[in-house]
Amino acid sequence: MSANITIAIPISGGRLCAHFGHCDTFALLEADRDQKIVVRRTDLQPPPHEPGVLPAWLQEQGANVIIAGGMGARAQNLFAAKGIQVIVGAPSEEPERLAEAWLAGNLATGINLCDH
Repeated sequence: MSANITIAIPISGGRLCAHFGHCDTFALLEADRDQKIVVRRTDLQPPPHEPGVLPAWLQEQGANVIIAGGMGARAQNLFAAKGIQVIVGAPSEEPERLAEAWLAGNLATGINLCDH
């Protein structure tokens, strides 16, 4: 069984975009869970932001985990319903650094940067 996992990170300007729904690109990082490394990155432009669209789209892309700066409770619930784990409060860093820190169990997260 493969230990690979797909981590989705909303980005803008090459770094994590603080507001999940307003990013211009998603970095989809395929990672080896056992080796705790990113093995492939694909950047995709998301569909237009409307409630409920991104959870279904990211599920179609194979996302297992989302690392975000901020995300509203409703969006978090929609992702949970799709079986996608959500991590909020991540700093504005490069996607690979965030993913590898999370895989290693030492991603420092702060407050959810979105309050709606």
